[in-house]
Amino acid sequence: MAVAHKGAISFGLVHIPVNLYVAAERVGISFNQLHKECMGRIRYKKSCPACKLDEVSKDDIVKGYEYEKNKYIVIEEEELEKIKTEKDKTIYILNFVSLSEIDPIYYEKTYYVAPDGSDKAYMLLAEAMKSEGKVAIAKTVMGTKEKLLTIRSTGAGLLIETMFFEEEIKTMPKPIGDVNLNEQELQMAKILINNMTTEFKPERYKDEYTMRLKEAIIRKVNGAEIIQPQQEGAGAIVNLMEALQQSIKATEQWVQ
Repeated sequence: MAVAHKGAISFGLVHIPVNLYVAAERVGISFNQLHKECMGRIRYKKSCPACKLDEVSKDDIVKGYEYEKNKYIVIEEEELEKIKTEKDKTIYILNFVSLSEIDPIYYEKTYYVAPDGSDKAYMLLAEAMKSEGKVAIAKTVMGTKEKLLTIRSTGAGLLIETMFFEEEIKTMPKPIGDVNLNEQELQMAKILINNMTTEFKPERYKDEYTMRLKEAIIRKVNGAEIIQPQQEGAGAIVNLMEALQQSIKATEQWVQ
């Protein structure tokens, strides 16, 4: 597993060198774009209309910032590194909070955190957080962006989750107005929730669409026709009370 980021956790005056590894990645099927006439792969080139060049090599491409319309300044990689302070290069713990206080909407990406030569200090932080039931709020610079982080202790060690800053969170596009809820419907909704409540076991949940897509691809490669799967479930019920009643009846066996 490749190292995604190298750094050090700063815990007061304690310095803990660590490596970060991506904890999860999307698994799926990707398609290529083809020319319909000859089935050749479509290729995209980086061009420069100003110089009338059809293709610009990687070595001739620099990073720039548009400060006015069509006016740019070039920012070199060395200059980006120059403005980083030692604090930016460190995973700097700001405070500790209860995990339940953090709305999951703030979470972005998860990393495994492995010690890089200071196992005792690493385990000290992990065990202390676990014992106190706290997670750390930290900041660091990854690439060219400062990241807000949570550090939490698990059975496997420390995890870091990058987070969105408060100003990056969007508001609900359409506020919900005042709705008068029927008490009977509310009670039935609670019954339905209880009927469908179970222990979370991630292995239960499979990417069924990707499985069907793989089967369809295999069929087509072998010259067979793609078959539409049998549709499950009944049609939509317009009456809310009737929909709740039928849903409760259908899920009663789940709690037996």
